[in-house]
Amino acid sequence: MQPSLKLLSVNIGKRSRIVVGQEAVDTGIFKEPVGAPVQVSALGLESDAVVNKKYHGGPDQALYLYSEADYRWWAGQLGRELAPGLYGENLTVSDFGTAAPRIGDRYRIGEVLLEVTAPRIPCSVFAAKMGDPAFAKTFAKARRPGLYVRVLETGMLRAGMAMELIPAAPENPEVLELFDFWLGKERDPEMAKRFLASPVAERDRSNLEELVRKSG
Repeated sequence: MQPSLKLLSVNIGKRSRIVVGQEAVDTGIFKEPVGAPVQVSALGLESDAVVNKKYHGGPDQALYLYSEADYRWWAGQLGRELAPGLYGENLTVSDFGTAAPRIGDRYRIGEVLLEVTAPRIPCSVFAAKMGDPAFAKTFAKARRPGLYVRVLETGMLRAGMAMELIPAAPENPEVLELFDFWLGKERDPEMAKRFLASPVAERDRSNLEELVRKSG
């Protein structure tokens, strides 16, 4: 039986500036919980800033989810409590379920239906936000990437809503497999073909297709 899953926090960010290395860049990573219901469209939360659209946002990365269960683990590692939205997620949820998340898993939250498309790959902006230039490597090593999702059915979301997990087909790859694939030194074209058989995010799909083409 799946545990009772819940949407704990809906987090929205405004465009702001952050220093990454020697350069100031605009970002939407600073997100704060909101108490009122928020409309969800195919492109994400109403009023949420998506700044670097080359790597963030779009229909296949409309929302980023992180879990309270993972935050509890990080609190032990970092020695402090962590607030919802700290990692730049739009939705903080209680958990992702008892099994490892797969590409194609779906979550029903009220009238909203979400589909898992990709893991989060840590970047220098994330590390700068955490005040640790090495945090991207720390995050990668922890293998707790959270989930990008596409919005299949739109609607309103608010903190406290129940979530239902609709598992993907068991042959779909686990999210961590894709995470390890992108962070690994060698990328097996046969593994890429397996990812392409799942509803993976378009950014990943384009890169996977290119890898397969180059492999002959």
